[in-house]
Order: sequence, then C-alpha cells, then structure tokens
Amino acid sequence: MAFWSGPPSGFKWVCFTTPPDRPPGTFSRSDFQYDPTSDLYHCPGGKQLRTSGTVHNDKTLLYRASRRDCGICPLKPQCCPKEPSRKIPRDIHECARDVARSFVGTEGFEQSRRERKKIEMRFAHLKRILRLDRLRLRGPRGAQDEFVLAAIAQNLRRLAALVARPPPAEAPCIA
Repeated sequence: MAFWSGPPSGFKWVCFTTPPDRPPGTFSRSDFQYDPTSDLYHCPGGKQLRTSGTVHNDKTLLYRASRRDCGICPLKPQCCPKEPSRKIPRDIHECARDVARSFVGTEGFEQSRRERKKIEMRFAHLKRILRLDRLRLRGPRGAQDEFVLAAIAQNLRRLAALVARPPPAEAPCIA
C-alpha cells in the first residue's frame, strides 16, 4: 500500500510493507523503542542501539547494539539468538511512514482507500482493455493527447453501459 505523507513544501510517495514476522518467542522490531531526539533505539533490556550514520542501499540506516551489552544480557535468547548482537534497520523516511501508519483505521483513511480503489481500477482498465500499457506518441504533448483520448474512450464506454440498461421491469399488479 502507498500513502502520501511529507511536508507541504514537497511531497513524497511512501510505500511501506509489514516486515516479516520473527520466530515465535523472539522480540520483534516493535518491542524496541525509538527515541527521535537522540536518534537511538532502546532495547527491552534497557540498552541502546546506535547508528554509524552510514546509509545502506540508498535508504536504510542500521542501528546496532554493542556485542558487550548483548553478550551479558539475560534477554539475548529472545532478542538475537543466532547473532552476537542485535541490529535494526530503519528507513530514512521512517518518520513519514509512521505518520502514514497513524492514519490506518481512521474514517478518512478508509474513505481514501475506497476512492483509491476506484481510481486504480480505471487505470487498470486503461492499461489492460484499452492497451495503454505504453504510449505510442512522442513527447509530453503526445502522451497527454493519447491519455486524454483513452480517457474519453473509457468515459464513452461507461456512458454507453449506463444509458443502454433496460428499464426496470414492472411487476404485474394482481388485484
């Protein structure tokens, strides 16, 4: 799912997915508390996970606990049973994702979701039925003209389907 979020001056599309579940009995990422003021994660054992500030794959920061802290921690079997210390990836746009996640379940979000489904169905119809999977005219004007013509064709098809419906059958009145 994609949600819009970001500052009013410039917007970004932020797509997020639910991370895969960890094995039962181990701590998930949600068990760690993020502190935005100090840019740290706090583990359930009370230790800190810090980042070096290096961005991996152009989008991810890694927060790592120290091996010394994890080695003596009684919660290590639940936290990182197969690794010497715990690391948590955090997307550089995670603040925007948190804002988008806060909208989930609200009435405005559900309305937006319903409307988005309608629009996405229109684009799917354009791409699949009207074969607008690629544009054949060159340049921005050509693309605009081709898209407008496809939208007109789609609207005419919908209008014809609405007008051509037979009138509702009247039930015979038996007296």
